[in-house]
Amino acid sequence: MNLKNLAKNLGISETTVSRALNGYPEVSERTRERVLAAAQLAGYRPNPVARSLASGRTNVIGIIHPLPNDLADPMFMQIVGGMTQALEERQMDLIIAPVSQMNELRAYQHMVQERRVDGLIVARTRLYDERVAYLANQGLPFVAHGRTRVNEPHAWFDYDNEAGMSMAVQHLLSYGHSRIGLISAPLEMNFARQRFDSFKFSLQTAGISADPSHLIDGANDRRSGYLAMQRLLQNPSVPTAVIVDNHMSGVGAIRAMLDANIDIGKNMSIIVWGRMEDSLAGYNVTTIEQPNPDKAGIKMVEMLLALQSGTPPSELQELWQPILIAGETVSQIKT
Repeated sequence: MNLKNLAKNLGISETTVSRALNGYPEVSERTRERVLAAAQLAGYRPNPVARSLASGRTNVIGIIHPLPNDLADPMFMQIVGGMTQALEERQMDLIIAPVSQMNELRAYQHMVQERRVDGLIVARTRLYDERVAYLANQGLPFVAHGRTRVNEPHAWFDYDNEAGMSMAVQHLLSYGHSRIGLISAPLEMNFARQRFDSFKFSLQTAGISADPSHLIDGANDRRSGYLAMQRLLQNPSVPTAVIVDNHMSGVGAIRAMLDANIDIGKNMSIIVWGRMEDSLAGYNVTTIEQPNPDKAGIKMVEMLLALQSGTPPSELQELWQPILIAGETVSQIKT
């Protein structure tokens, strides 16, 4: 079965069949599903080399990750799972290229200059992100997973960090807490800075000044989360509640509380951004959750394909809302 015969059997033009098989977004979902089902039934498999030569595309999407990277992060892997699903439905592939931090920008330059991929997902955006600034001036489509202060118009997908942190602070305030600590990821990361600024603003709006000794940044894994919580517990004025702005360091922070014999949710309250594995924490932790990470991955792929089809980057900027899931780690402050 070749493309011509497949198109003839379906009563659709060869161009439409080809576009459906190659994941072009301008083909309706109903037509795409019909073509893919017919192709599978007939055992049709396009020649990948011929398809690449004909379209000028590699049919590969890439993610470049500096080491250490997020491959141990279950939430990141759920996002990748969604991307993989969306690409497999279009007979495309995803590659993840780990690189050292010092060679990260050079890796982007190689990807662009050698056209190894049809598009890129830029993860973990920074405040002033040289990767985004570089790609915005090149011809290769990309979607930033997170916002940045780079002014060039570009496509991005993010969750509302300010709104999520405001929810966390308001939740603790409603239980009588005013001495609240914050453990943050490195503040050059855009998500961390947005959450940090929202934390201070939310307290200020409530007439509370954040205690600088209760603000610890640079924690983005279990070990750094553990050490950050130890510092807070050794503070002469221990906070009655703590927010951890990422779930990887949240696991370490809770482990430090347990090792210090803190009765979590009674002696001290804690909220963690991002759902943790129950087997790791052992508690039903109050969380700020970013819902549907798999669908977020699918959405980013769809945005990238829309860019390839000519949709302006300024029309591809998506902000999803986080939610607060109450658990057993927040309680009324003891007076």
